[in-house]
Amino acid sequence: MTLLETQHINYYYQDGDQRRYILKDTSVSFEKGTFYAILGQSGSGKTTFLSMISALDTPQEGTVLLNGTDIKTIGYEKFRRDDISIIFQSYNLIPYLSAVENVMVPMSVTKNELPKDHKEVAYNLLDYIGITRDKAGRLVNRLSGGEQQRVAIARALATNVDIILADEPTGNLDEEMEQEIVDIFKELAHSHDKCVIVVTHSSEIAEQADEILKLRKGVLKPYE
Repeated sequence: MTLLETQHINYYYQDGDQRRYILKDTSVSFEKGTFYAILGQSGSGKTTFLSMISALDTPQEGTVLLNGTDIKTIGYEKFRRDDISIIFQSYNLIPYLSAVENVMVPMSVTKNELPKDHKEVAYNLLDYIGITRDKAGRLVNRLSGGEQQRVAIARALATNVDIILADEPTGNLDEEMEQEIVDIFKELAHSHDKCVIVVTHSSEIAEQADEILKLRKGVLKPYE
């Protein structure tokens, strides 16, 4: 059953009389329990597409639907706060907070129903993705890159959303840590019924996804 869907999205820049399409007539659907990879070279529009489906930006034409409802109707702020989580390549953690405090931040603003003890939930999430309680109490800038990315994943899980988006999440990691992060995404999709959408330029990561979409010259279609 479709969870997230785009219908005929166009995103372009006007260059004189010409339109330069970043995304062109993009219609695609995503389901829970599936790990998706959107593959494309740098500058192909992958991050732009992620911005569309996360309501960080809006298309000139077309719609994004959540469970059949236009996210504009839901409200962009509400959609970003309560329905999706984003994992960034650069982690985007708050450097003067500890790992567990970073995970607790989105829990304080979401309207989703969560257990009352946010700190214990945060510790449990960090433990789940491989951060010990000792490391959870450290400032995040005292953690390695791989550990910081794990904290970012735990933060993305903190509000109990169904859709996890990741923008080049392993771009700053070595191969061993990259594989560990990909394994976490697989488990989130297959064992926890999340819809996981990763944009990447790495064919090695994409080949491990359940479904691969290729973005080329503004057109997004199944990879063949």
